[in-house]
Amino acid sequence: MPVVNYEGYKEMLRKAQEGKYAYTAVNVSSIETANAVLEGLAKAKSDGIIQVSMGGAKHASGMLQDSIVGAITLANHVHLMAEKYEINVALHTDHCTAANVDTFLKPLIEETRKRRAHGLPNLFNSHMFDGSDIPMEENVKIAKELMALCAENEIILEVEAGVVGGEEDGVNNEHVSKDKLYTTPEDMEMFQEALADQGEFMLAATFGNVHGVYKPGNVKLKPAVLKVGQDSLKAKYGEDKSYLLVFHGGSGSTLEEIHESLEYGVIKMNIDTDTQYAFTRPVVDHIMKNYDGVLKIEGEVGNKKVYDPRAYLKKAQAGMAARIMQACDMLRSTGKTLYNK
Repeated sequence: MPVVNYEGYKEMLRKAQEGKYAYTAVNVSSIETANAVLEGLAKAKSDGIIQVSMGGAKHASGMLQDSIVGAITLANHVHLMAEKYEINVALHTDHCTAANVDTFLKPLIEETRKRRAHGLPNLFNSHMFDGSDIPMEENVKIAKELMALCAENEIILEVEAGVVGGEEDGVNNEHVSKDKLYTTPEDMEMFQEALADQGEFMLAATFGNVHGVYKPGNVKLKPAVLKVGQDSLKAKYGEDKSYLLVFHGGSGSTLEEIHESLEYGVIKMNIDTDTQYAFTRPVVDHIMKNYDGVLKIEGEVGNKKVYDPRAYLKKAQAGMAARIMQACDMLRSTGKTLYNK
């Protein structure tokens, strides 16, 4: 199926919230990692979200180190490949801070505007503006400006209230004050008041989330923060209102914590650290087991069958796909594709 359109994406998110499951949102930085996501989702018969960060996009552009070129390249690849799979896929950009809005996010929105003018589908279905490193008032002000641009082009905006701890893609929040790791209902309502009348938006509300590698139990999550926020919204705006919540920094979370968050309206969970490891681990195994073949040692010629990049990248893709299938099981999206429904 082609990458979903605006209405299809909204239906995906609405069905997930109604069914208390969430979509695996996976960061990609290459053709192999993008293919791994499609493979994993297809095998799980789950819809999902493929994400591109500034760092991932820059990597994909090679020596150009151009995040716009890289993002367009990866998105076009997914658009082409997704047509061959019997699942629904959405494209999203991840964690664009205020300092990079003019050089990353706005140019990609403009690229979609140009495509739409020629009758082509949106390049990306949604974009994330991460204003967690600036005061809330400024965060909301920029979000409102971006929301207007997104609404004009049938793009869903993701915003963040609070701070995700740890480090990811060059953004380091390891020393942030702990109180900022937990979003307040008042912070959440600021976005509701500013954005709700313009179009659809997703909210990354933090409840102790941390990017990076942590053993289960080491991260002190408080999913009840999400329930308090949802209850406050309903009390003020009506029982039919609810936030489309996003779970960032899921590494180290227990299954119980993940499932509790789904009960409170999480419809998207980002996964990057774990899939990076799942991609790299089979490569290491291949190299270690074929050491004499991948290297030309003591005048020997090695073994082309094992140092051909396709030999280990195929294993890497399979490893990452398997981890994505596991994530779909954890998020209860397995078997729930809306394809042809």
